[in-house]
Amino acid sequence: MWKGRLSGAVMASAVACVTLLSLAFASVPVRAQTAFDRPGGDYFSAPVASGDPEDCALLCERDRRCRSWSFSYPDVEGGSAVCWLKNTVPARVPGSCCISGVRGAGVIEPRVEGVETSIDRPGGDLRNFELKEGDGVEACKAACTADNKCRAFTYARPGYTGREARCFLKKEIKPPRRKAGFTSGVVR
Repeated sequence: MWKGRLSGAVMASAVACVTLLSLAFASVPVRAQTAFDRPGGDYFSAPVASGDPEDCALLCERDRRCRSWSFSYPDVEGGSAVCWLKNTVPARVPGSCCISGVRGAGVIEPRVEGVETSIDRPGGDLRNFELKEGDGVEACKAACTADNKCRAFTYARPGYTGREARCFLKKEIKPPRRKAGFTSGVVR
């Protein structure tokens, strides 16, 4: 008699624990993966005029078939950014071309000391120049650090201000504005 009640109580406790654990894990925010692609499973693609990966994540949220997504930055040939919706969750692979995530994953940019991801600091330009292929944010930051007149910088990915990446050195620190494809920082 007690054995049946005891096993029922144990089972109820186990179910309660599993339920609590699933709720705890469900409250942990899901993040998109910057510099990763998820090849395969595509059922829809569309250009993203804004060039903002958050628009791709939102497109997936609004489509019931979507289980994951990949956002491709504009290419150097002048093509626009593209959002790829997927009806599966393919394995992620490293790729600087892309940001990918699963449904429910908003875009959370990585935090790096002295670097403001998806931020433009318009105005206050000292000078700007095209970067060599393969040079990135670090080359732009180094150019600003080497110039005593430079107080801040903004790096534009290829395809956002032209075919090549561009570095803007700033003589004044202007207020930051959110803008996909741009990375800024204050040096001095």
